Amino acid sequence: MIDANLILLLVFGLLLVAGVPIAVALGLAGTAAIATGLDIYALQTIASTTYNSVAKYPLIAIPLFVLTGIIFERSGVAERLVRLAQAIVGPRRGGLALVAVIVCMILGGMSGSGPADAAAVATIMIPSMRKAGYPNAFSASVIAAGASTAILIPPSIALIIYAVFMPGVDLRALFAAGIVPGILAGLSIMLPAWWLSRKHDFGSADKSERPALGPAFIAALPGLFAPVIILGGLRSGLFTPTEAAVVAVFYGLIVGVVIYRALSWRDVYRMLADAAETSAIIMIIIALAGLLAWAGSTLGAFDAAAQGILSLTDNPMLILAAIMVILLIAGMLLDGVSIYLITLPLLYPMALALDWNLTWFGILMAMNIAIGQFTPPVAVNLMVTTRIANVSMESTIGWSLWFIFSMMAALVLVILFPGLALWLPEALGYAI
Repeated sequence: MIDANLILLLVFGLLLVAGVPIAVALGLAGTAAIATGLDIYALQTIASTTYNSVAKYPLIAIPLFVLTGIIFERSGVAERLVRLAQAIVGPRRGGLALVAVIVCMILGGMSGSGPADAAAVATIMIPSMRKAGYPNAFSASVIAAGASTAILIPPSIALIIYAVFMPGVDLRALFAAGIVPGILAGLSIMLPAWWLSRKHDFGSADKSERPALGPAFIAALPGLFAPVIILGGLRSGLFTPTEAAVVAVFYGLIVGVVIYRALSWRDVYRMLADAAETSAIIMIIIALAGLLAWAGSTLGAFDAAAQGILSLTDNPMLILAAIMVILLIAGMLLDGVSIYLITLPLLYPMALALDWNLTWFGILMAMNIAIGQFTPPVAVNLMVTTRIANVSMESTIGWSLWFIFSMMAALVLVILFPGLALWLPEALGYAI
């Protein structure tokens, strides 16, 4: 058993270091451990285990929310939200930086994906910010940090996965729990963005005319209704999270094709194809991560690792701090979905042993992974925005550090005051 557990960890680690795709590394590590630690008949379970990992009804919401994000990204919603935010904030030093973060937060309530959020906002905002005197590296950093709130503000694909693979967690409660920390994370990015802009006189060259608030609000209203429909339907019990995803897709099509008339049927076909491609990648990772999780659980690797960590100290806060550091490092290297799938089999028994609230713990994980999304060297959000801004990732480090530390402060607040995450689901009557 010990040899098989070592093989599980070594094969997975070596494949990651070698640059093998995460899904392939998960599948090969799980298969190698099964072949080594169990009898030959256990190999027959690989196909069924892989299939059962994705044969879960709540996971249907993932491709649907992926499609929802793509629809709202390409239907002109982002552009109208930018005009509304500009009408509210107005042309001033730091104004466009605040606009970028606000739009990232609103779009996060539609897409559930940080990289998709970053791409949509960066495409629109970076040219405007460049004209207003913002350095490209600063703009890329602000938008990458702002887009990280998408993993917190519902509907979040990562939170869906957490709820599916953590027994006893209500996805509706998890969605509600992410709202206040998501807003807190957004504010923690806006404050240094505003201060740095004023300190360095960014935005002083913004001579654009302030859009009229009324027309801008009316134009953005169909897009603003999307999160209201999703969350309102969940709260009223009108539909389940999976059904909410279906409603969001059809509403997005109505907005894009009928109301804004920005999408043709050819565009709809292209969006369906892109959503299928993205969803397939996510589902393959989930399927093969399930194989790794089954192998690790059957061999006892995860329970042994959890007990080993718990034996180091009996102080829950020290253990939580160690977990947060590990998740931050993982977030710098991997995407949020992969991190959840790899770590949950290990963290679940630890959370139970320490009697942590699983809803609160899920939000802490999400906030930590969100920070990793704009922390080099990999930083998936920053990778997107730097490509659009045509700057190197190294040039953004000085700016990104401000947002990393400010969002860490927000994370510490949620750790010290769990009510920031739990009061809303409690008020709504959800089981936490």
